[in-house]
Amino acid sequence: MRSSNPVFSRRGFSRGNGYAGFNAQAGGPTATQYAGANPYAGANPYATEAPQYAPQHTPQTRPMTMDDVVARTGLTLGTVIAGATVGWLFLTGQLAFAIGAGLAATVLGFIQSFKRKPSPALILGYAALEGVFLGALSGFINDLPKLNGAPMQAVLGTMAVFVAMLVAYKTRIIRVTARFTRFVMIAALGFLMLSLVNLLFMVFGGGDGLGFRSGGLGILFGVVGVVLGALFLAMDFKQVEDGVAYGAPREESWLAAFGLTTTLVWIYWEMLRLISILRD
Repeated sequence: MRSSNPVFSRRGFSRGNGYAGFNAQAGGPTATQYAGANPYAGANPYATEAPQYAPQHTPQTRPMTMDDVVARTGLTLGTVIAGATVGWLFLTGQLAFAIGAGLAATVLGFIQSFKRKPSPALILGYAALEGVFLGALSGFINDLPKLNGAPMQAVLGTMAVFVAMLVAYKTRIIRVTARFTRFVMIAALGFLMLSLVNLLFMVFGGGDGLGFRSGGLGILFGVVGVVLGALFLAMDFKQVEDGVAYGAPREESWLAAFGLTTTLVWIYWEMLRLISILRD
């Protein structure tokens, strides 16, 4: 199964020189349909038994572990926080610099998404620039009289969503199936299309566009954005779990860290906008 996360949606984790797709339903793709097919295809998606054949790894390319994912995700998020601190302290109110950092982060993110292998330098560069962007804009919002403290509330809200989704996923309250993924993908596509249409109306028509970012409709739209981000987290957890079980190379833990970071950034931004609407 491929995650809806933009980083994971292009390809799954690799196995050796092949492609590791992860199927969540019986009767899914087999090894003859694509290289490096999932040995769990046709089995219970949550089974823990060993695969029918083990990936071959040299000492230099041992399989990634959950500790690898946690360590690299911590490093990537730490870089985001460091960048945010710089943006908050030195670039608050300088929106041109903030937008420039955000655009540069987007470029690095797209480059990494289309690379065959994860690049730690690109991922950490993306994290630093994204942090500067979020820090500068968060500082600007925090300086507004009605919104003082909103960024900290958004951080706490993002942490709460992450913990809640992790618990829900580990206890199987939420089960990531192919049907679940299709539903979230369709909802996400609709959300992004409406956001783009609203942005176009704002640019050419002025005001708040279609009203998706203010009032009652803005609150509803913000809640939908946070919920979608939470559902993306569940699919990211599934992707990481499958990658560890399948024996993806250790370097792929950087890809997992990148995907989780982009999802958490999305949740934070949607949470911040939702809080801003509620407090304004």
